Amino acid sequence: MASDMLLSDESREEQEQQAAAAQRYREAAAGRRAIEAKLEAGVQYPDTPERIASRVNRLLERGGVPPAAAVESVHAEALDVPETLERVIGLTKDLQPWSFLPRGARAAATVARILILRNGLERPHGTGFLVSPRLLLTNHHVLPNAETARSCFLEFNAQVTIDNAPDAAIRFEFDPDTFFTADKHLDYALVAVKPAADGSLAGAKFGWNQLSNQQGKLVQNEPVNVIGHPMGRLKEIALRDNALVQRLDDFLHYRTDTEPGNSGSPVFNDQWEVVALHHMGVPRTDTQDRILRKDGQLWRRGVDSDDTIDYVSNEGARISSILKHLAALPLDPERRALLAEMGPESGLRQDAAVGPVETPVTPVAPAVAPAPAPQEAVAVVAAPGPAAAGAVRAAAGTHVGLSAPKDAFGGERHLVFLHGRSQQGKDPELLRRGWTGGLNHGLTRAGLPTVDPANVWFPYYGDRIVEVIGQHEALPASYADAPAMAAAESFAAQSEEGTYEQLVMEAAVLAGMPPDGQGATENLGSTLVGSLQGALRWLAAKTDVDALAIATIFRDVDAYLSDQAVRNAVLDRVFDEIPHDGELVLVTHSLGTVVGMDLVANRLPTGMKVTLLVTAGSPLGMNAINSRLTPPGTNRPGTVSNWVNAWCPTDAVAIGCPLEPSWGKLTEEHAVVNASDRAHSIEEYLAHPEVATAIDKFLARSTG
Repeated sequence: MASDMLLSDESREEQEQQAAAAQRYREAAAGRRAIEAKLEAGVQYPDTPERIASRVNRLLERGGVPPAAAVESVHAEALDVPETLERVIGLTKDLQPWSFLPRGARAAATVARILILRNGLERPHGTGFLVSPRLLLTNHHVLPNAETARSCFLEFNAQVTIDNAPDAAIRFEFDPDTFFTADKHLDYALVAVKPAADGSLAGAKFGWNQLSNQQGKLVQNEPVNVIGHPMGRLKEIALRDNALVQRLDDFLHYRTDTEPGNSGSPVFNDQWEVVALHHMGVPRTDTQDRILRKDGQLWRRGVDSDDTIDYVSNEGARISSILKHLAALPLDPERRALLAEMGPESGLRQDAAVGPVETPVTPVAPAVAPAPAPQEAVAVVAAPGPAAAGAVRAAAGTHVGLSAPKDAFGGERHLVFLHGRSQQGKDPELLRRGWTGGLNHGLTRAGLPTVDPANVWFPYYGDRIVEVIGQHEALPASYADAPAMAAAESFAAQSEEGTYEQLVMEAAVLAGMPPDGQGATENLGSTLVGSLQGALRWLAAKTDVDALAIATIFRDVDAYLSDQAVRNAVLDRVFDEIPHDGELVLVTHSLGTVVGMDLVANRLPTGMKVTLLVTAGSPLGMNAINSRLTPPGTNRPGTVSNWVNAWCPTDAVAIGCPLEPSWGKLTEEHAVVNASDRAHSIEEYLAHPEVATAIDKFLARSTG
């Protein structure tokens, strides 16, 4: 009787969810008609300019489209900015890199069939997928409470093999006593999975999906892919003839073929990032909210089968909305630590503070308004631009860095994060939380206590460096060639000491470019540009990073090292926003490692020392940089007691690492493997247990 009542409650909730989805679909009709009108008019992706720019940015930064292919596609004809951005996105629609298939297989391994035990019988109940080593995400109407979770279990590998033979399914049990939370509106449930008998975690065996609260994962009319267990069958995938129809506040509407049993399936973009949690087909209804069959007649519950319903769309809860809801939950430290394992891009951490969950990218205004050149449209994804929507900006000359309590970590040592390039227009509080989230991920993996972001000093010079670089920002609007090469020529021409060319060429040589690989046959009209083009192409190929991003990174380093006004402005800002007594645990990244070296060598407050200097993704192994430090060379500053360096071989900025051949013996130096699409990410670096452990070793926590 109890199980029948449970079934009745679940059926009632599913009906309520279906009615709510149908109502949302009706209420969004006007917006949907506007989207359809744009599609009919030939607009390929009828989304906002900001969303489209964010999407292009993410695709280029994370290898979703080869930079060379993007440049080639927009180079052939004159296009305005919207057309250019749409062209870049369109490359991912019909042609996929070879990695599309193995990455899809990797994503599919994280998906499990949920079965429920009722009256002694096992019945298919839904789908779920791993989002951390120990947590699985599914629908609220699949697992509405912990009691239901105790009656269910998981089957991974419920699928056929490459030879179409049944695979050997592997079972895991739920562990709702360790973690369970759910929300009816967003229709999600997040529950812990018990380790296997040998103690291994499900995520360690099958992998897990790193959820992201950032924008740029999907635009309207882009394809989506759904993996699940429709009608309880073995694992299936819905590919290609699917697309995002409309984005609502908390939900996505999309076209794809799904059936009952797909509830709780992940909805992926073509880069296999989770964009939504599938929960419901949207039925066509009449004016009295009654469900209609495909023949236009009323659908009769208990009489007509589900496959006779006229479904007009599918609906899934947006991952960013789910992550925002999770971030706001009042959880104890143990359960908050479990959320922190979901990765740095989830925005989840051990503190309970809640902030904006999306980081939109605003397109840069064209340099020449009447006829923007194609390269400007691609440059939008790498060049500094105006503040993102909702970002906190300070008036010129005001301090926007974040301080920490004087008694944090016992009051004698201060943890300071020093950021790198391209942080202009961003909220320092969100940046500090992102860094701390990455560090806490690494600390959690190492079994160590986590850090409260409020206890971290975060000097912020992002807006200041863009303000003082000034003349280094402008790119001529007349170039019709590839944007990276146009940028390189402009940056080289503006480099008064020739530092820019030296940086790029030395980086290419350190990355293994042969002496004859400098592009002597490029024939771009000058030896300088031909050499730079060959070097940039080599670096882009070796690191899988967009050549324009590489060109812009070295422009910022050149501007800082060559222009004393830029250098003084940055150092003044950092000096003003760090503690002026005690000892520092200074964690630096990218250009911030160069700024940090200047700081510890020349600008520390009198009597202070650096107990630990951490450099991550650093270019300090390049002679073109070290020769322009103050003082020049690779003499380790006497104010630094311990130095830990972390570098990733595919990080285009960490060219010249490891540092010990140049700087002598360091306390520790770690070559780490970051995700290929986040090789330079500070969150990725800090999430490695060995890096986090090195930082923890020098934090005085006993009285903190």
